[in-house]
Amino acid sequence: MKLLETAPLKWRTFFTLDIYSGMRRGEMLGLEWKDIDFETGVVHIQRTSNYTKARGIYTDTTKTENSVRFIKLPPEVLEILEQFRAEQESEKQRLGSKWVENDRLFTKWNGLPMNPQTPYGWLKEFCEEHNFPFYGIHTFRHLHASLLIGAGIDPTTVSGILGHSQVSTSLNIYGHMFRENQVKACNAVAEALDFKKRGA
Repeated sequence: MKLLETAPLKWRTFFTLDIYSGMRRGEMLGLEWKDIDFETGVVHIQRTSNYTKARGIYTDTTKTENSVRFIKLPPEVLEILEQFRAEQESEKQRLGSKWVENDRLFTKWNGLPMNPQTPYGWLKEFCEEHNFPFYGIHTFRHLHASLLIGAGIDPTTVSGILGHSQVSTSLNIYGHMFRENQVKACNAVAEALDFKKRGA
């Protein structure tokens, strides 16, 4: 997060949003400005942007029906998004007719949808430049999930936020973390009761 403060605003926005939302890369690239309600801080995730050699860059539905969802962002992320939107508007004005009108947040230099490999490549170079370990982009999604579970959020809510088709998917991937939380919960009860006994 400290290193991102030195990054260009577009990339600082992309990866800050990724960390705070837990979105898949395709969902991030499929986001449009109309999907964000700046008044409420709610984001509607409803499409993905993908790439294949045969089709090029194309828009598709989300991975599953449950992947269509709403998430809420904190004020600090909305602030960065506002700054980025203003920068993008300024760039549109500068480029004039060279800009291809598009409502996407993350685009190529001329407004066209960004290739899904571009964020991966940028992050890899950024990490190498700062001598920081590179773990890929999907790790941010795992980080988000880990923070939710560590905060004691229940499996059903975590599954909904991540857009998994079934709660069992979240349990299969993060089962060890949920089990650790259960142990903490048991210990918390035991400690609380022991404290009461000592104070009695």
